[in-house]
Amino acid sequence: MSIQEVSAEQLAELFHHYHQALAPDFGASASRDSETWSDVPQQEKSRMVAAARLALLELHARVDSNLHSRRYFAKPGEAEWGC
Repeated sequence: MSIQEVSAEQLAELFHHYHQALAPDFGASASRDSETWSDVPQQEKSRMVAAARLALLELHARVDSNLHSRRYFAKPGEAEWGC
């Protein structure tokens, strides 16, 4: 699966899931930290989805930048030397 195939909603929900799962390991209280994705208020979900969308856009831009910066260089062993 590539970055382009991940939706912001999927990323936000997975991030929330793992954030909740890891909370006890970092000493988080059990009150609010145990809420499921369906229990998260809509405004908070929207904020997390927006943050996930921005993160995906930035990751996509970084991947594109790395691909474009390397496209003119030969792969190891393929360079032709000489003048």
